[in-house]
Amino acid sequence: MSHTPHDLSEEFPEEAQKISRLKGMDAHFARLVERYDAVNHEIHLAESQVQPTDDFHAAELRKTRLALLDEIARLLRETAG
Repeated sequence: MSHTPHDLSEEFPEEAQKISRLKGMDAHFARLVERYDAVNHEIHLAESQVQPTDDFHAAELRKTRLALLDEIARLLRETAG
């Protein structure tokens, strides 16, 4: 599989252990990460022309990814250790 830009491990390299721990402990967080990964993958497919899409849909996907990223970042900030 090709490299997918914007993986959470690249967005939050210093938080990799916390992300892994939260995915196992917090169902809401795990769903956010799963949704983020799915949207990110869909964007990657569109950008690499594997599964082309129109500009409006691509923009909506990027907005969704950003909103998910913001929520994940907020939860990471609010969670100790």
